[in-house]
Amino acid sequence: MSFLDYLMGVDARIALMGRMMQKTGVDRQLRVVADHVAVTNRAVDRCRSCGHQDECAAWLHETEHADHPPPYCRNGDLIARLQSLR
Repeated sequence: MSFLDYLMGVDARIALMGRMMQKTGVDRQLRVVADHVAVTNRAVDRCRSCGHQDECAAWLHETEHADHPPPYCRNGDLIARLQSLR
């Protein structure tokens, strides 16, 4: 794998994470939480290490809005905490 392939893969996972945050309605909360840069970086790391990229992409494509992410989402706990801030 080239470095460019790696960067493209990272970018795709960051896009999935952003879409997941939007679909579950916590994208705004993520931006205003204390130390949001560090929280976002950890969320990106969890997303990058997930082995469900294809399933996630399909779920996001099929889902208009969701109260919670799919069970395999490694950011499920974060999303639940952010939802409690609404």
